Amino acid sequence: MRWLGRRGSGNIEDRRGMSGGGMALGGGGILVVILGLLFGPDAANLVSQLPIGQGAQTEVATGSPKDEAGQFADVVLGDTDDVWNKVFSENGMEYQEPVMVLFEGQVSSGCGNASSATGPFYCPLDQKVYLDLGFQTELRNRFGAGGDFPMAYVIAHEVGHHVQNLMGTSEKVQQMRGRVSQEEYNRLSVMLELQADFYAGVYANRADKMHSILEEGDIEEALTAASAIGDDRIQQQTQGEIVPDAFTHGTSAQRMRWFKKGFETGDISQGDTFNSNSL
Repeated sequence: MRWLGRRGSGNIEDRRGMSGGGMALGGGGILVVILGLLFGPDAANLVSQLPIGQGAQTEVATGSPKDEAGQFADVVLGDTDDVWNKVFSENGMEYQEPVMVLFEGQVSSGCGNASSATGPFYCPLDQKVYLDLGFQTELRNRFGAGGDFPMAYVIAHEVGHHVQNLMGTSEKVQQMRGRVSQEEYNRLSVMLELQADFYAGVYANRADKMHSILEEGDIEEALTAASAIGDDRIQQQTQGEIVPDAFTHGTSAQRMRWFKKGFETGDISQGDTFNSNSL
């Protein structure tokens, strides 16, 4: 991926090196297991369970990191800002740029406290993406998704959840919690996640047209990552069997298909996973 020498978003809270990543250990803070991109429902699916205001946060100034890994994340976030500002403008809307929080070990968010083991996640209550940059090592070593573009795909996927939050899609899904069976709610969660994969593909399409970011093999790297973190692959690896009713993110084939569709079309009107006859 071509990113060196380009501007970043500047919307980065760098909490790396802070004790607990800005986590408040007292005051009744709760430990919330937010199973992010890899391990279960996105933070958006947990909103109704989280007491707003618990898990006090530490104010950190936003800016651009100085290290290479932080700069890479900053540039990718900046590219998503460019893409979604343009897409929203084309559709008569105004885009609100999210903040990305970089942390190590543990972090406090508007949705509660979490650890690096939860994976990357988006919190709709504070409109921030949370990312431990060490996740790139896990992508490479555990999932065989080497290169730099899988990390860009991960960031773009979480920003996709921000887009869904701004559009009201996440709220509509959240309102179904308790009104439908767990199996049906899981199905809605899959649709939400596949749409975020589609939006990540839209990012790749649009950002390449704007800034020529793609190098040979980048899309294949993203598809490898999408395949590696499908529910069926994860379930087979962790529990030895596949339980479709428990899917929350989609199969490997589905995740690859929707990312690819977003990349090939660059058109958000093509990403209605909720009314698609073929997920």
